[in-house]
Amino acid sequence: MRHIALMVCCLLLAVPVAVLAQEGKTSFDVLNLPVSSHINALGGNNISIIEEDVTVMYHNPALMGQEMSMQAAVNYMRYVAGINIGGVSYAQAAREHGTWAVGLQYAGYGTMKLADATGVVSGTFSAKDLLVSGLYSHDITGSLRGGIHAKLLYSSYESYSAMALFFDLGLNYYFADRDLSLSLVVKNLGGQLKKYETQNIAMPWDIQLGLSKTLRNVPFRFSMTVQHLNKWHLPYEKINDNTGELEVKDKFMSNLFRHLVFGIDYIPSRNFYLALGYDYKKKGDMAAAGRRILSGFTAGAGIRVKMFGIDLSFAQHHANGFTFMANFRADISQFLDR
Repeated sequence: MRHIALMVCCLLLAVPVAVLAQEGKTSFDVLNLPVSSHINALGGNNISIIEEDVTVMYHNPALMGQEMSMQAAVNYMRYVAGINIGGVSYAQAAREHGTWAVGLQYAGYGTMKLADATGVVSGTFSAKDLLVSGLYSHDITGSLRGGIHAKLLYSSYESYSAMALFFDLGLNYYFADRDLSLSLVVKNLGGQLKKYETQNIAMPWDIQLGLSKTLRNVPFRFSMTVQHLNKWHLPYEKINDNTGELEVKDKFMSNLFRHLVFGIDYIPSRNFYLALGYDYKKKGDMAAAGRRILSGFTAGAGIRVKMFGIDLSFAQHHANGFTFMANFRADISQFLDR
C-alpha cells in the first residue's frame, strides 16, 4: 500500500505543475520521435501498453521487465523530408526483480544547401543526431514497476555541435485481473553539457499520464495518453479556408484535445495485432490547407513467429510527408536453449 500511495502522490503532484507551467519553444525534439513501431501505430505516443517488446522501453522505462530478457531489436523509420532514423536495442534481466538495457539511435537529416544571410549558396552540409541510452527497471511489487532511462545526445549541424544528458523517470501499475495499465512518466529532465553557442536553450521536458485497458471477452485494447502536462496552452496556426489567412487557435477544447493521444489495438492472439491511433495535436501541426482527413492518424500491425517479431506502421501527417516504420525483434534466449 505504501508503494501505491507513493504513485498516487506523484500523480497529484503533476497536476499543479501542469497548471502553473508556461509554454516555450524547445530544442532536441528528436527525443520525442517514436522508436517503437507498435507505439507509432497507436498515435506516436503511448506509455502504458504491456507488451513483450523491448522497444516500448524508450517511451516509458517502467514498461521494461524481465519478460524482455535477452531480447534484441533493430528499428528503422523513414520520416518526413527524407529523414532516416535507425537504431539497435538489447535488454537483460538483473537478479530477481531488475532489468537493464542499452540502446543506440541515429537520426540523419540528409544533405542540405549551405547559404549565407543573403541567400548565396556556398556548398552543402549534413546534420545528424546520435543518442546513447542506458535503462534500468525494478519490480517494486507484483503490480508496480519503476524505471529510469539515461540518454546522452550528441547533435552535429554543419559546423555546430552540442551534447546533452537527459533522464526519463517512469512508473507503471498493472492490474492483471482487469488487464488495466496506468503509467506516469517525466521525460527529458536534464540539460546541455556542450552548447551550440553561448546561450541557453529550453529542453523538451514533459510530464505524461497513460492508460490502457483491454475489454473482457473481446480482443480490443483501448489506450489514452495525456501529454504536455507541464504546459496547458498549445496554440497552433490554421489556414482559414474562406479567407486563406492564418488564424491562431488557442481555445479551451482545442488545447484539451491537443494534450490527448488515442489508440486502439485488435489483438486476437499474443502473436498478432492490428493498431490504429490518432493525435489531434499532430493533425493541427502538420495538416495542409484543403487536406486534413489523414493528418494525425497512424496505423500498423505486428506478428510474432517463434522467437522473431516484426512490426510495421504507417502515417501520412502531411501531404508531402509519408512516414514508414519497421521493427525487427529476436529472443536470443531461445537460440541458446537449442
